[in-house]
Amino acid sequence: MSHPLIRAACLATCLAAPGVAPAYTVYVTNEKDNTVSVLDSDTLEVTATFDGGQRPRGITISPDGASLFVCASDDDTVRVFDTATLKQTHTLPSGPDPELLVLHPSGNPLYIANEDDNLVTVVDVETHTVLAEIPVGVEPEGVGISPDGKTLVNTSETTNMAHFIDTETFQIYENILVDQRPRFAQFTDDGTRLYVSSEIGGTVTVIDPAVPETIHKITFEIPGLSPEAIQPVGVRTTADGKTVFVALGPANRVAVINGDTFEVEDYLLVGQRVWQMAFTPDEKYLFTTNGNSNDVSIVDVAKMKVIKSVQVGRQPWGVAVSPN
Repeated sequence: MSHPLIRAACLATCLAAPGVAPAYTVYVTNEKDNTVSVLDSDTLEVTATFDGGQRPRGITISPDGASLFVCASDDDTVRVFDTATLKQTHTLPSGPDPELLVLHPSGNPLYIANEDDNLVTVVDVETHTVLAEIPVGVEPEGVGISPDGKTLVNTSETTNMAHFIDTETFQIYENILVDQRPRFAQFTDDGTRLYVSSEIGGTVTVIDPAVPETIHKITFEIPGLSPEAIQPVGVRTTADGKTVFVALGPANRVAVINGDTFEVEDYLLVGQRVWQMAFTPDEKYLFTTNGNSNDVSIVDVAKMKVIKSVQVGRQPWGVAVSPN
């Protein structure tokens, strides 16, 4: 349901019928097919597929749900699509090899990790101009923004650091060493915790961003799997911060972690090489991209159960969900 009139009609229907959840639109980048798959969160089926540029990976959506931003890594650009029509409206300068990106909570600017150039590029989405190029560590990937928009965190895969950047000055004010090959940085909604996944290190570092300093390391152990197969990548937290989900790559599982004790409570079996994840805004479902099985797994969050697998394009990488 990509057209705003259809979404509005659905919302009105859902408000009139208590207990019926609204349908959201889910967007999945397919790295090897150069496409974006569109799913309906109600029917849990693919409704459309469109051209995403060369090697689409990172993806995010504007706060109003009107614009979709896709890192076309081999095009060295960010492609912007109208979610009502699924047509490209324009491109944004991104720097070379954009991989992951995050929007300021206000919807502007956009922060982009340039893996090949050791930079984070800051782009004004309204004027389409570069505001800053921030030198960071080697092979930057993860970009996370604090809820108040004051702090940007970038992870550098080879330097093994989380870089804390002031969004007013565009200057790094702190570097925290984490484990090998950090992939993702995720703040809790209240901004009191930051989770940084380390793919090769096999851990998630828990940071108090107010200091900032490391307060805990989360480790994983799955019977029958070697430690080398457990590679944390994507991280998502529930709005209340009570539950943390971590995609474990070739372990083909999503870890469920208690956000108070940092203990692993469960492992959910999903598709092969689970990479990134996204909630529906009501947190009814968690969608995971599974790069080697070319599908998306849907987790019923209340039941902590995988309820469906949906085939998409080849090598699904990133996922974003409409805010309304």
